[in-house]
Amino acid sequence: MVEGSMTQGADQGPTAGRGTLPGEAETPPDLYTPTLPDIPVMEGGVGPLYVVGDVHGYLDELRAALRDAGLTDAEDRWAAGNARLWFLGDFTDRGPDGVGVLDLVMRLSAEAAAAGGYCKALLGNHELLLIGARKFADTPVDSAAGTASFQAAWLLNGGQRTDMERLRDHHIQWMSRLDSMAVADGHLLVHSDTTSYLDYGGTVDDVNDAIWQALQRNDVAETWELFRKFTKRFAFRDEDGVENAQELLDTFGGRRVVHGHSPIPYLTGENGATESDQDGADGPAAPRVEGPYVYADTLAIAMDGGVTMAGKLLVARLPLAA
Repeated sequence: MVEGSMTQGADQGPTAGRGTLPGEAETPPDLYTPTLPDIPVMEGGVGPLYVVGDVHGYLDELRAALRDAGLTDAEDRWAAGNARLWFLGDFTDRGPDGVGVLDLVMRLSAEAAAAGGYCKALLGNHELLLIGARKFADTPVDSAAGTASFQAAWLLNGGQRTDMERLRDHHIQWMSRLDSMAVADGHLLVHSDTTSYLDYGGTVDDVNDAIWQALQRNDVAETWELFRKFTKRFAFRDEDGVENAQELLDTFGGRRVVHGHSPIPYLTGENGATESDQDGADGPAAPRVEGPYVYADTLAIAMDGGVTMAGKLLVARLPLAA
């Protein structure tokens, strides 16, 4: 979705009016609801733009970071008027309260819209992992490491059984309807630092619709392929990093790619991570992260502060201060 449209995931093209999912009750279009992504932005001017990096179930850290940024009040209610807030995905797994994070983000999306701003979110690879674990459980999939399952991969990657026990259909519906990318104020927002988005279309709308349609088909192999592709990382870090970032920007728009997914210490090489690293063990303790990391000849901004590695849950206003 390109900035300026009035809804998340429902501007021009085939994504408009994605409708209800099987078994999902119809929702009046004028009702603000945290389970419906197509929430209109009220007229009255455009507020400042903020992004949030990977949360991974660290609800208390998220609440503190949002309050510190002035986006919520002491009761965790939206307090930023017409501000615009994008979460870059990966709400669950590893931390203690992924479902609590989902509930907070869903509620803030309704409160922000009612106040004239918005709170929106992108689909991360851990959303794909959780959706797959819930829908397909132990159904075998073909992975590079041999036959596995979404359930096994979810547990290996920090899945919390307490989250699965509390997960409800409306959480799955909400995650399944999230966009995968957006352009806001010259920033191309994505979850993963990968070029795999190019495999799904040549425009933001085409990519969002292709991934949304894939999830609706409820095919285990297709969903696993989505998860596999968006678990890739480091596309902007190494020798071809500038070229890869520029290709995404030339294709989808924007002047800088803003992403989560790869913790900043991985990108700086301070913990010895390599491109083969996936979402398994977190590795050594990370050095202190103070803020977003700008790299790839300033074409990329990393927002995963490594909260799972004793790092920092990042909330930043865009554009970044010089």
